[in-house]
Amino acid sequence: MAPKRGKNPNVTTRRRVPHEAAPESEEAPPQPSPPRGEGEVAVPKDTYLRLAADFENFRKRARQDQLDTVQYATAILVERLLPVVDDLHRSLEHAPPEVDEGWLKGLQLTLQKLDEVLAGVGVSRIEAIGVRFDPKVHEAIGSAESAEHPDDTVIDELRPGYRLHDRVLRPALVRVSRQPAPTG
Repeated sequence: MAPKRGKNPNVTTRRRVPHEAAPESEEAPPQPSPPRGEGEVAVPKDTYLRLAADFENFRKRARQDQLDTVQYATAILVERLLPVVDDLHRSLEHAPPEVDEGWLKGLQLTLQKLDEVLAGVGVSRIEAIGVRFDPKVHEAIGSAESAEHPDDTVIDELRPGYRLHDRVLRPALVRVSRQPAPTG
């Protein structure tokens, strides 16, 4: 039933006659919905704000993923080039004394240019000799007794390690020091 609001001659209201029985339904008759209050508006507004915040977080994550992809896209290529760089360094270290100086200088310049290109994309060599062993950037493959170095100091580098920006591409293979066993 609609609420009465004054007398309007065009509106007729139906009154229940005592002989009419109420419907036998257990359900309550539908009530008119109350006018929207602040509480009902707050729910959609809160939902909107959450969705907006979630979307902003998604945009930030997507942007960061895109930057990471661009920044680390060269990682696979660089990892494949590192053994070649190692071989070139070894060939220069073990060049025979009778080799032509011009050829040796050309190889040195080529290796220097390759090192500069790698540095240009964010590749840097990991410091090893003389620093404390760090399992995040070093891989120990042996130890040697040394009274002149403190325990866990890198005393020999068998293969250099490299990182791309802040990620380790390849840990340095090192030998660490340990104190000599006491004699007695």
